[in-house]
Formats: sequence, structure tokens, C-alpha cells
Amino acid sequence: MNLDQQIEKIASFKHLELLANQIVEGFISGMHKSPFHGFSAEFAEHKIYNPGESTKHLDWKLFAKTDRLYTKRYEEETNLRCHLIIDNSSSMHYPKLKNNQSFFENKIGFSVLASAVLMNLLKKQRDAVGLSVFSDAYEYYAPEKGSERHHRMILNQMEQILEHHKSPKKTDTVRFLHQIAENIHRRSMVILFTDMFQSSDEAENEKLFKALQHLKHNKHKVVLFHIYDAKTEFHFDFDNTPKKFIDVETGEEINLYAENLKKYYEKQVQSYFQTIAATCSSYRIKYVPVSIDEKFEKIMTTYLVEKQKFG
Repeated sequence: MNLDQQIEKIASFKHLELLANQIVEGFISGMHKSPFHGFSAEFAEHKIYNPGESTKHLDWKLFAKTDRLYTKRYEEETNLRCHLIIDNSSSMHYPKLKNNQSFFENKIGFSVLASAVLMNLLKKQRDAVGLSVFSDAYEYYAPEKGSERHHRMILNQMEQILEHHKSPKKTDTVRFLHQIAENIHRRSMVILFTDMFQSSDEAENEKLFKALQHLKHNKHKVVLFHIYDAKTEFHFDFDNTPKKFIDVETGEEINLYAENLKKYYEKQVQSYFQTIAATCSSYRIKYVPVSIDEKFEKIMTTYLVEKQKFG
């Protein structure tokens, strides 16, 4: 059974932790000679095991050879503090999943799994992780910690996001990003998952970009993962039959032929993506557009590269 088949099997049970671990292990094993120095703790030396100490780092292979217990000692690493932010607005629950689809085939499911994958990497590196979730309210906040209990609490919160689909509600992304920025007191890597959907008004866009800039205070490293469905939200790929389009946040409806607007829509969306990219560049925010049909390697590789730069 290959990795994709294993992931498909686990995904059918919606076991977030197992699936995240499977993706990370597959990624690591496929890296061969890793270019990411410091990805895991550097081994330093062995020391004799003393009764009563933790057995976590016992070297069982050495025990088999010597019949004596030794533990592995590691070089100290500078722990990273990482704060994950998940946009749980109604638009993030698009597209509506069919019974035969996995939970990560829409934007919120993809973002939750990607966050769980990053948390798995952070856990392996003994780094601290925090979480913020917002929609029409600041739904959840957990500061950056590294304990097993803390990781379990955050995973539980992520699973609740998948289980509880919100009714259509508007969001105030700008306000909550400012609040989140105020909550992150110590220098951290801040990773945001959002579809960047809000009013097309230029003044509102400027407010959003100012809120993103606020996340940079205290010298935080900010990575924006712009999550979207390339087929329908970027290419407007619908068959040319009359369709009813419904705004999932306001409930507004409009009937139209997709083909009549396709070229205009694509032009506007491309322009918007370019504006986001240019603005993030000027604010020194790492901008990464990610379609939900892409693999999670893009998320993990970006994180590892940005971690190397973050010092």
C-alpha cells in the first residue's frame, strides 16, 4: 500500500492526528538527504542510564549490542514559538463536501489538516505552538506551549472545527487579526490560513493589509497561506448551464451563466492575487497561494525554509 492509499484509508476515519503523522512521516522519509539543517535535534553523545530517569531517549539498538542501558543526549536547540491562525468563516467551508469526499477536500478541512501537520513537525522539534481561530467571533485562543497536554488540547479544538459547521455569518477579519496580533507577546512565527475573501472595496482591502502588517509587530515572522479552490474560485470552471450562486456569508443569491462572466472574473481574481502578493512583499510577509487540490509538501517545505531564515 503506497502513501496516498494509506492517507486515503486513514482519512476515511477522519482521524486528524493519525493522518497528520502519516503525511509528516511520508514527507520526512522522502526527503533522503535533507537540506534543512536543524530539522531535528542533533545527537551529541550517549550517557549511562540511571534508574528513575525518563526512558524516552533510551537507545535500544545499543542495548542489544552491549546489554547496557544508555540514553541519547542532544545538543540544545533554540526553540521556535509558532502561532497558527485559522480563518473559520463561512466561505472557508466551501466547497460543500459530498459523502464520498475526504474532510480535507474543502478549504477549512485542508487548513485544519495543514495546521495539524505543522504542529506535528513542531512537536518533533520540541517547539512551542499556539492557536487562534476566528469567524464572526474570536472563537479560540491558546498561547504558545510545547507540552503533550497542550498539543492534545489544540488537536481537540481542530477536530471541533471539522465537526461543527457554522451557519452563514459575516466575518470581521480585520478586527480579529488586530486582536490576535495583540495576544502574541513574544517573538514568534505566525502562520495564517485564510481564503482572503472580503469586500472588494479598496478601503477595506487597505484595512486588511494593515491588519496583516500588525501581525509583524514584535518582529514576528508572518507566513500567509492563501487557501482557495483553483477550479471554481480562480478559473471559474463551471459548465455553461444556468446556475444559482449563493454568498455563503450573506445568503445573497444571483442567477447567471458562468461562461458569460468567466473571462472578466478570471481577470479580476488574477489582479486581486497579484495585489495581495505585492502588498505582502512590501510588508515582508511570506505569501503562499495554495489550492486545495495541491499536496501538503508545499506547506511543509515553506515552513522549513522560513524557519531557517527565522533567527
